Amino acid sequence: MTPLDLATPAGLTIALTPDLVLMGGAMLLMLWAAWRPDGASHQRAVGFGSAVLLVATIVVTILFARAGRTATTGAVAVDQFRWSSDLIFLGSALITVLLSIEYNDRESIGTAETHVLLLFATSGMMLLAAARDLIIVFLGVELMSIAVYVLAGLNRRSAKSAEAALKYFLLGAFSTGFLLYGIALIYGATGSVQLPAIGARVLRYGLFTNPMLLVGIALLMVGFLFKVAAAPFHMWAPDVYEGAPTPVTAYMAVAVKAAAFAAFLRVWLEAFNLVAGAWHTALWNVAVLTMLVGNLVALQQKNIKRLLAYSSISHAGYVLVAVVVASAEGSGAFVFYLVAYALATMGAFAVVAAMSRSGERDLMVEDYAGLWFVRPGTAVAMTVFMLALLGFPVFGGVGFFAKWYLLRAALDASNPQILLAVTLVLTSVVSAGYYLAVVKEMFMRARPADAPEPPRTGIMTRSLIGVLAALILVLGLFPDRLVSWAERSAQALPSATVVDVPVQP
Repeated sequence: MTPLDLATPAGLTIALTPDLVLMGGAMLLMLWAAWRPDGASHQRAVGFGSAVLLVATIVVTILFARAGRTATTGAVAVDQFRWSSDLIFLGSALITVLLSIEYNDRESIGTAETHVLLLFATSGMMLLAAARDLIIVFLGVELMSIAVYVLAGLNRRSAKSAEAALKYFLLGAFSTGFLLYGIALIYGATGSVQLPAIGARVLRYGLFTNPMLLVGIALLMVGFLFKVAAAPFHMWAPDVYEGAPTPVTAYMAVAVKAAAFAAFLRVWLEAFNLVAGAWHTALWNVAVLTMLVGNLVALQQKNIKRLLAYSSISHAGYVLVAVVVASAEGSGAFVFYLVAYALATMGAFAVVAAMSRSGERDLMVEDYAGLWFVRPGTAVAMTVFMLALLGFPVFGGVGFFAKWYLLRAALDASNPQILLAVTLVLTSVVSAGYYLAVVKEMFMRARPADAPEPPRTGIMTRSLIGVLAALILVLGLFPDRLVSWAERSAQALPSATVVDVPVQP
């Protein structure tokens, strides 16, 4: 391990090199995007340039991860958890850009700046993963959110897209107020905004029951729970996911959620691990409520994007189990689950993008009736994605091991979360009702005689669907390397101290 001195400009610059590569490249691409008039060819060119920049940033991030550089102090984390999180964000952004190139052509969206906005949003996510300072957390949230607000309203000819952008902006701004007030109160109670210093001062000054600190933690929790669309702060997600362009919806469901969770876990375990007794019960209740609401309401959905939106809410509840457990094994399960969830959700939305017609038509579950008879490859891939989200053995690939890893972390915790594990299993069984309903439509219902032929899918979209389905299956057969990688990532985070907290509220 090579330590970095973040107190020097050189050390801080080295620590932020992957972020600077992406931000610097995004600024250059922004100038290029604005230099020429909007059009299909320019949009594609900037899109491919964005994809190249993302691949370059992925390579730089991998090199930094392999170099083993560390920093135990400073406002920026230099550890394996940061690099692992960055790779999830960058991979999701790359898939989104490649989907968007063909999607924008079909929807006649010639605005090249859309790809640049994705890059800026991803750079905000990388800041969130690196932040060990609450001010940097706020900057990362704002950089990510402002770009995504615009992306949600990308299709200016769609009233639903405009509605999605407005709802997301108004509710997002409201949730940001909770974050800021929480940060202010935490600073007032501890005199610091740096995560390790907050934890140290809580111990030094005995702030375990300090009212200002506890209210600050509660407000900060609300802000994060909004960003991850956890119940009861989830009401914006279905409408925004339905109205936003499908590639942007995929990006929001995967990358935005993963970034908020990465910051959430680091803040909670580095700053508030010694006061876990104060937030454990509240977060336990939110996790249970989120799993129940997401799965039960998803059963009623007929629109595939709204169905996947509630699916995303339920998975936020599953990931919250790892935060509640607050152990090294839970952190490893957290990283593993995010990878599996990202692959399956990105794949499912790629199929939705491939199947929908211009103007976001054919988005009802019944529109997938008999897909096996006309697009067998797409039907098989969608089945893999649905079974992975369900956590089905073998055919669900890595999705099964993701839920198994979470269950093991919950049951092996120092304070075993038995009831939470039971809730996870039961709600997963409930989710079969809507995931398998999509599979049933594709394979067990005849395609109506008057149903139009599914649209022709571009080569990039087809390739992405195939690669994502193959990765899910291969990682399901050989999960050991991914497990080892997730465990190494988790070593950077401490465990929480939960004392005298009951298993259930």
